[in-house]
Amino acid sequence: MKGLVLDAKWKPKSDYKVSDWEKETGKAVTGSSVWHNPTLEIRDWPDPTPGPKEVLIDIQACGVCGSDMHFYETDDEDYILYPGLTKFPTILGHEFSGKVAEVGKDVTLLQVGDMVTVEEMVWCGRCTPCRNGFPNHCTNLEEIGFTIPGAFANFIAVDEKLCWKIDGIAEQFGSEEMGYSIGALTEPTCVSYNALFERGEGFRPGHYFGVFGAGSIGLAAIGLAKAAGAGTIVSFEISPQRMELAKKIGADFVYDPREVNPHEVLMEHSKGEGFDFLYEASGVPEIVVPEMVKSLAINGKIVQIGRAAQSVPMYLETIQVRRGQVYGSQGHSGHENFPNVIRMVSAGRLDLSPIITAQYKLDDAVKAIAQSTTRTDGKIIVRPN
Repeated sequence: MKGLVLDAKWKPKSDYKVSDWEKETGKAVTGSSVWHNPTLEIRDWPDPTPGPKEVLIDIQACGVCGSDMHFYETDDEDYILYPGLTKFPTILGHEFSGKVAEVGKDVTLLQVGDMVTVEEMVWCGRCTPCRNGFPNHCTNLEEIGFTIPGAFANFIAVDEKLCWKIDGIAEQFGSEEMGYSIGALTEPTCVSYNALFERGEGFRPGHYFGVFGAGSIGLAAIGLAKAAGAGTIVSFEISPQRMELAKKIGADFVYDPREVNPHEVLMEHSKGEGFDFLYEASGVPEIVVPEMVKSLAINGKIVQIGRAAQSVPMYLETIQVRRGQVYGSQGHSGHENFPNVIRMVSAGRLDLSPIITAQYKLDDAVKAIAQSTTRTDGKIIVRPN
């Protein structure tokens, strides 16, 4: 089969201490400090074969994520920008949907022909974090499209435990094609759902909700916040195209943060009381978090979801005096995230279809990722088959 393969040279930066575990596994915990001179191309890859508890999926749609963009872009020393767990070479792509084409001999949850979307985080279920209910922090974690082959390809074999049916989404949107396209949005939406309602512990209907960054994760947060009854939703984004998407999805007010002082805007909209829930999805927390601290309501929350290997200035006196809370959020698995998002979309309570702004064939997947670097699209979809 064909796949979009990223390869890079293992060349740790001089100030990066490589652990024994990294040496043994070939995985980099902080990819941006290890992987040098990346190359990205469509090329032949061995056909996957499902194991006893795995299903083979005929991939119908795969979204381009900000992490894919951070594999394509490099710093001034030619290292990838993505700061997380990685192992190359591998096929990229982790936001996907498809049709079950084959099932392993011990599969009981699915059958050939089922429409599914898939969790990207391959949690083991046996380590201490998994057993304690924290699959997103699995000690033995593998990640589809990061450490093992992903879904910018014709086929993928995955454990049945990671699959969720999306036939309800297809019924809601009236076609299998739309079902697969919208189904591919499930993974990034679950990242936002996990940040808002699991890690961030939610908000009360009527609360003031602020989002920094209107990429696909930020846009999903806006849609979820509207569905959950946020009183006023304010978004900050520098791309004019994404500003318009934020309005379509449910933001009441959208600003270019280069043209305003965000904390002043938030204090004005909240009549001086501050915002109850502030969501960082911009990837520049060193700039955004100080603005959040200055606009925090009593008992307000800050959730960090954008990936950025940066130290952040934070005035802790404000966090203490205003009874503030700061949450870090990673991943999407567990906690009913996938079934709840699928139910919301299937019931028509969450419609993120407007954020799909471009679609490409697999042969043009490099172009799709190159387009994402303009940071003007909502979600770019690659359709491999």
